[in-house]
Amino acid sequence: MPYTGTDGKARKFAEEVESSGTAGEIRREEGNLRYEYFCPMEEGETVLLIDCWKDQQALDRHHASPMMEKIAQLREKYDLHMKVERYVSDGNGIQETDERFIRE
Repeated sequence: MPYTGTDGKARKFAEEVESSGTAGEIRREEGNLRYEYFCPMEEGETVLLIDCWKDQQALDRHHASPMMEKIAQLREKYDLHMKVERYVSDGNGIQETDERFIRE
């Protein structure tokens, strides 16, 4: 999900989530598989969060956790806007036709 702001606030938000220990707490939540922030090269005022959860129940528990209140407070502090995009694995892994494009 992209977080967008102005004057470098999106990056400051992500830095505070990390430095405050909030990201670490989220990573330790049951069912969390990934929680990472990235900075897109062409969008200087955007930080992208990629998080992955074991299943919908794990995500629901996360949404009901105190961590969501911490994130909401930081979003307000830095006046960020967000857009949620959800990607779901089809469970089929890498298709044979795609393997030739992958270098391990």
